[in-house]
Amino acid sequence: MAAEPRRAPMMSLQELVEKYKALAGDFGKPVALSAFALNRAETESLFSSYDEDYHISRFFHFSEAGGENFAINGIPATHVSLDPEIQTIL
Repeated sequence: MAAEPRRAPMMSLQELVEKYKALAGDFGKPVALSAFALNRAETESLFSSYDEDYHISRFFHFSEAGGENFAINGIPATHVSLDPEIQTIL
């Protein structure tokens, strides 16, 4: 059985960073994954796909701080924060 082809994320990295900044107000602040207003499957797929890319994932920090739990590459997470250095790869 052939592997399913990878699909492009439903939100570009640029769009994700802009949405994060609008929600957080500034880099480094945790934002609930549910605040991105995606359904569970979309949230898990989007953040898991970016988490799989080393050049991107090093700027993402997932945490559990209460709230709706998501599985990001099998790891439970409720929040994400982004480092300001992510702007260097946009």
